[in-house]
Amino acid sequence: MPAILRRRKLISIKPERKNAVTYRKEEVQAEVMTPPPAADQQKIPGSTVVCPACKREVNKAEVEKNKYVCYECGSYFRVRTKNRIRMVADAGTFEPWFEYLESENPLDFPEYTQKVEAAREKTGLHEAVTIGRCKIYGEETVLGICDARFLMSSMGHVVGEKIALGVERATALKLPVILFCCSGGARMQEGIISLMQMAKTSAALKRHSDSGLLYISVLTNPTTGGVTASFAMLGDIILAEPGALIGFAGPRVIEQTIRQKLPKGFQSSEFLLEHGFIDQIAERKNMKETLARLLKMHCKNDCAESLEGQENAEKISEKKSDSADGMSVNNKLNVDFTTKITAKKSAWEHVSLARSKERPTGKDYLPWLFDYFTELHGDRLFGDDPALIGGIAYLAGKPVTVIAQEKGNGTKENIAHNFGMVSPEGYRKSLRLMKQAEKFHRPVICLVDTPGAFCGLEAEERGQGEAIARNLYELSSLKVPVLSIVIGEGGSGGALALAAGDQVWMMENSIYSILSPEGFASILWKDSTRAKEAAEVMKLTAVDLKDLGIIEQVIPENQPLTRENMADTMEELKNRIEEFLETYQLLDPEKLLNKRYKRFRNL
Repeated sequence: MPAILRRRKLISIKPERKNAVTYRKEEVQAEVMTPPPAADQQKIPGSTVVCPACKREVNKAEVEKNKYVCYECGSYFRVRTKNRIRMVADAGTFEPWFEYLESENPLDFPEYTQKVEAAREKTGLHEAVTIGRCKIYGEETVLGICDARFLMSSMGHVVGEKIALGVERATALKLPVILFCCSGGARMQEGIISLMQMAKTSAALKRHSDSGLLYISVLTNPTTGGVTASFAMLGDIILAEPGALIGFAGPRVIEQTIRQKLPKGFQSSEFLLEHGFIDQIAERKNMKETLARLLKMHCKNDCAESLEGQENAEKISEKKSDSADGMSVNNKLNVDFTTKITAKKSAWEHVSLARSKERPTGKDYLPWLFDYFTELHGDRLFGDDPALIGGIAYLAGKPVTVIAQEKGNGTKENIAHNFGMVSPEGYRKSLRLMKQAEKFHRPVICLVDTPGAFCGLEAEERGQGEAIARNLYELSSLKVPVLSIVIGEGGSGGALALAAGDQVWMMENSIYSILSPEGFASILWKDSTRAKEAAEVMKLTAVDLKDLGIIEQVIPENQPLTRENMADTMEELKNRIEEFLETYQLLDPEKLLNKRYKRFRNL
């Protein structure tokens, strides 16, 4: 009979140590910034510190007052756990969890126990990560902080276990999670046990996500190795401090392994933002406010939730009974606003107005329609497409996801935004934001304005067709209301990728077509100069498309819209969007999806 193998004990709970860090309410409240010393005290031993970036000797108290940012060069100092808690959490609210988990040296690695003990004596911490519950401007959250002073915050068994336990408790308590990530990677002394923590923490975060809860990761300097390849890069929203080193293999490992020297700026926060891997670079001075705003936007009380369990369920039920499809008989969405359109224009005039340099673009609409727009960047795969802006905002006090194609104003901006021609990474960014909206029960508002999807060599290499197809595929089953508004040009599949929702509206002087008039004339008549003639036969104006049943509403423009005369039109549009949301949020997901399917099935 084979021997029964006993699983080796890897972790234990120790009683509180004398040198262990505590976070009692009175202690945290008493921990305030040291006032700057007087001029004649500047050279007192211990009153200055050397900046690791610029190597200048700087006043320690002034650096502390500046949130541990060098006032000479702007570089970021690493922050101790207690200081991070003080800067982020409301005073006296941090409650630590699982403080005294302790590794049992699973590989019997020589002198490992002594190294851990020395790190404890030096830092006053029990391990490299601290996790617990706190409030940030009154918003309750689970907060985890990695501290590089403790063995470079390497991820051993205790680090992985504390994070997993913290995330599990957050899931049970239905709380969001914020993790300040910092690490040199795996803890080598624990070998394969360290590696397993990547799977453990990732699995715990998946369960937390499946419960519809928010996870924000904040990447600080450095974030590398197994931490990068697990919990650091799994946030619903990923923030990073400026200038932080972030990567899987650090520069030294890459150079020693494959003899490749990395270019300057590679693996920086700024590099990751450009390549689509993080949502924002958040300055330390604004970090608490940024986190509080994001927490508030994902608060259950502020989000549009499913009908089940709402306090006003009976009232909603009464409204839904007014008609068989859940639409109130009194709602204003059925009003035909084309009656307000009096001036008859040629199709080519509409084309010219839609393309006008004075016409507002997507970013011009944002401050008129929404409050506190927070932009989120990147597709998490390749890049951040400036031709597509996306993020979270408030509309009538409720969070919504906003996605806007952006052409830019003026030649310089046109070039920077690729004239609104969206690349594959732009469509993948929009899809990421739509799926995020679905998770948190946010409606999606799309502002469409593109001459067409980008059709260059790079776009084909990165799968432009697949990216558009995937948007259409996923939009068909997105379980939140989706409204698309064509505000300028609606060019071909590049526009449709954001216009396959519950309703499509058009501004009076916008256009929406299978192709540009020039392209249409070139293909059918082999003569692009017949573009004006093509425009007349293409039925591309808002009124034409309303008559064809392609769109639901035409939004009148009292005069051709410019950035200077937007006010009245935007007020009308905002009211209309609010009415749409009030109506469509009454529909349960199944009815919403059936209605959306029938909309396109009947065309």
